[in-house]
Amino acid sequence: MKSVAIIGGGAAGCFCAIELKRRLPKAEVTIYEAQNKLLAKVALTGGGRCNLTNTFQDFRDAKGNIERLEYVYPRGHRLMKRLFNIFSPDDTIAWFESHGVRLAAQEDGCIFPKSQDAMEIVHTLERLLKEEGINIKTNHRVEDITTLKEDIKVVTVGGKKNGNGYSFLSSRNIALEDPCPSLFTFEIDNTGLTSLSGTVKDSVVLSIPMTNFKSSGILLVTDWGISGPATLKLSSYAARFLKDNSYKAPLTINWLSGTQDSARQTAEKLIAENLKKQLSSITFNGLTSRLWEHLIKRSGIRADIRCSQVGAKQLNRLSATLTSDSYQITGKGRFKEEFVTCGGVSLREINPNTLQSKTSPDIYFAGEVLDIDAITGGFNLQAAWSTGYVCAQSILRSL
Repeated sequence: MKSVAIIGGGAAGCFCAIELKRRLPKAEVTIYEAQNKLLAKVALTGGGRCNLTNTFQDFRDAKGNIERLEYVYPRGHRLMKRLFNIFSPDDTIAWFESHGVRLAAQEDGCIFPKSQDAMEIVHTLERLLKEEGINIKTNHRVEDITTLKEDIKVVTVGGKKNGNGYSFLSSRNIALEDPCPSLFTFEIDNTGLTSLSGTVKDSVVLSIPMTNFKSSGILLVTDWGISGPATLKLSSYAARFLKDNSYKAPLTINWLSGTQDSARQTAEKLIAENLKKQLSSITFNGLTSRLWEHLIKRSGIRADIRCSQVGAKQLNRLSATLTSDSYQITGKGRFKEEFVTCGGVSLREINPNTLQSKTSPDIYFAGEVLDIDAITGGFNLQAAWSTGYVCAQSILRSL
């Protein structure tokens, strides 16, 4: 009976091991993990609650089919579309529920265990690994894949900050894409904006001028710049562009997610209804008073001006600021909090139906080691479950 080495004890590696061993009990399956425990990243994901997948409700057609995956997976969307035909998000939900994990979906489609505790997912996987009799070797870093004695190797190591992290594959000449961070916050050197730290605005649109990179969602202002889902989405879409530009680029914020004309009409109506009040004292379209005053100043208008004194040119400047407020990204978030990287094993290197290396048929790949990454919302863990499952099925067929 064949033996299988799984390099990396994260979500994809453990899932692959469980699926493989339960269908091929006589196989010798061993997980090699460089750290002192398995599933460390799973324990941290979703703020310790484990956002293990997503309903994909915003990416389904009228028949319920998942589509437009390029907005979810900036790299690897075609491959993920293919893999979902084998193991889909719905299959993930059914799998975990069949093993006793009760799940709950949020309004935004994110799915968590009802316990809101990532350790429930960790302990469930650890229990299944033990029940299936899978060998686990922690604190065991593989330096060269050729030194492993197993017949089949499944590489499921996490994303690396640079190409040196994949040096253990160098003896096989595996094609790699240059790794770089893909989920991070933006540093913005603007004291007016950062003085609003803690401000949350829903439904903004962020874009990088002169490019096609654009995102929408909730924005959080921090004391170093901006964060929140809209920021993380844009960082994912523009990951390579930002890296190539040393994380410096212009940024436009549309605070209202609408057109300049509609912003002008709304402002004009509010001003006409509040002629005796100061412009900064009126409530505008869900903006906090601090943010509204900041945007008035950004428009070159005095904060104490009365509505009756606001002229047409000032209205034009105000509506332009509300819908195309310009800043400069000066760097990545200072805390190096990024959890996901793009890059890794090139998708040209693998058979898309089996995730088997085209050049080294004894090697399979799953998880973040592949050049697949997603926006925040449980989509990256879904890629781990799907690729881990497909690897296990492919190995079973090959045996």
